[in-house]
Amino acid sequence: MTPIRERLGRLPTLADRFSSRRNSIGLIRLTLALGVLVAHSWPLGYGLDDLGTDFTHRQTNVGQISVYGFFVLSGFLITGSGMRFTIGRFAWHRFLRIFPGFWVCLLVTALVFAPLVAIYERGTLAGFFTHPAGPFDFLVGNWFTAMRQHPISGLLTETPYGERVGGPSAFNGSLWSLRYELICYILVGALAVTAVLRKAPRAVFLLFAIFYLIIVRDFSNAADVFSRPPARGTAGPYPLIGGFSLDSLIYLTFMFLCGAAARVYQHRLPMHGAIASVAAVGLLGSMWQGGFIIIGMPAFAYLLLYVSVALPSWTHSIGRDRDYSYGIYIYAFPVQQSISLLGGNQWGVAVYILLSAAGTMLLAIPSWHLIERPVMKLKDYEPGFVRRMRDGTAPATDPPVAAAQPGPAAAEPALAKPAPAAVPAP
Repeated sequence: MTPIRERLGRLPTLADRFSSRRNSIGLIRLTLALGVLVAHSWPLGYGLDDLGTDFTHRQTNVGQISVYGFFVLSGFLITGSGMRFTIGRFAWHRFLRIFPGFWVCLLVTALVFAPLVAIYERGTLAGFFTHPAGPFDFLVGNWFTAMRQHPISGLLTETPYGERVGGPSAFNGSLWSLRYELICYILVGALAVTAVLRKAPRAVFLLFAIFYLIIVRDFSNAADVFSRPPARGTAGPYPLIGGFSLDSLIYLTFMFLCGAAARVYQHRLPMHGAIASVAAVGLLGSMWQGGFIIIGMPAFAYLLLYVSVALPSWTHSIGRDRDYSYGIYIYAFPVQQSISLLGGNQWGVAVYILLSAAGTMLLAIPSWHLIERPVMKLKDYEPGFVRRMRDGTAPATDPPVAAAQPGPAAAEPALAKPAPAAVPAP
């Protein structure tokens, strides 16, 4: 064995350094959620591009990077869940983590935010409920994350974002990525039920490699190091979950697979500050000089995992017992739209961000304490007939759930699409 291989062999791995009780994923998720809020402050408050768009030569922005980060962490945590639990328990946990909070958010958006906006803009609710794209259409069309309808009753036309898209604008444009997260959950469920996660982990790495090669091909076919080839178009719409941008599906799934591959090969993935430094240089250099999709994206995935185990121990408890990141994700967009409508953007972007963060926390905190945490107490619920069937065939019980519960991805990174049903490319 060469000296280099001997030295690499002594490096601590992700498995050595990661523990479900000793990690900073909660803090990172909170940071990513706030990163989306900050990035959206420019388009929602002032009709401009997301923060970081110019610096990266339009390759990406702070909001999009935050979305990618959520998918990396979800891939790591959800794959671990798929390796521990039966498919029924896995699906039940994922349902509890996404849908109750999401459904309440839809109701609040359609029946609280939208009526108040209608009264402010028009002075009346006349025609609000009977509009062809009214609040009940919003609820029916979006209840399973399809997000077929973003505007409600033709409102929000005179906000900075409404003026940017040239008409009624989204009340909650951040919810678009949930259906992509669901697809990734289904992928993990399929790998788990076929025993691939346990018995053939190389298949996960093969999927990761296939998606990366597709992205490399995109880069090689682009006009320059800052560009991508023309969009691939859309797939669907499908029942319940609606349509998909094929570009978004490929790029978000790749980042999810970065986390998934790290989970199944955590015993071989070295976690060292020198490697993290190289990744940081690769990330920043590719954002500035080009090649972000082939260098920056995987480098960012490694950095997130490294930071999750490298930060001091006092950060480990942040977000572990009070995870407000999902609430920030699902409520920031309507709060920011409302603040813009009321003129809260007139005192500058710093004040606008502070007002947006404060208003969002007023909803995110109750979302966790009144909806998300209570329903997660049902994670061990099992219908009687299922329990009897299981007890009749196998007396073994599921292992305890890990402390870090993954949630959906963050908000939409690209906000310039005027068509409500369109899905922007990552």
